[in-house]
Amino acid sequence: MGKSILLINGPNLNLLGTREPHIYGHTTLADVENDCHGTAAKHGCSFDAFQSNHEGAIVDRIQAARGRVDGIIINPGAFTHTSVAIRDALLGIGIPFIELHVSNVHAREPWRHHSYFSDKASGIIVGLGVHGYKAAVEHVALNFTELEKDNRAAL
Repeated sequence: MGKSILLINGPNLNLLGTREPHIYGHTTLADVENDCHGTAAKHGCSFDAFQSNHEGAIVDRIQAARGRVDGIIINPGAFTHTSVAIRDALLGIGIPFIELHVSNVHAREPWRHHSYFSDKASGIIVGLGVHGYKAAVEHVALNFTELEKDNRAAL
């Protein structure tokens, strides 16, 4: 099989489809994960998804990916604006990652404009709704290379 892709969703993303649908839409997290799995398979990639409302569980899952995953897609949710621990875990494993947000965080409250991840992400997808997940999977499948992993490890 080709590349291995890990999707990580942070706090409250388990509520996709029911939480503030005027912002996040009506598609559930299960729907997103199924769509991503199909997209990854279409590109010959393996895919795994993880969601937690707990920072430490996310750190543990990131660390467990070391040496086993070629690319990470992460929607850190509220941890975007607060978590140095998740940032350090991502940097510590040397796997390139895409930061993803369903809504356009830059068009929302000012405190949502700062991210602890954006300056280290290989790419950022913001405001494309749940379609952003499929775009992220396709980008990882088609563009993440061993060279990018080597460059990420040097950061």
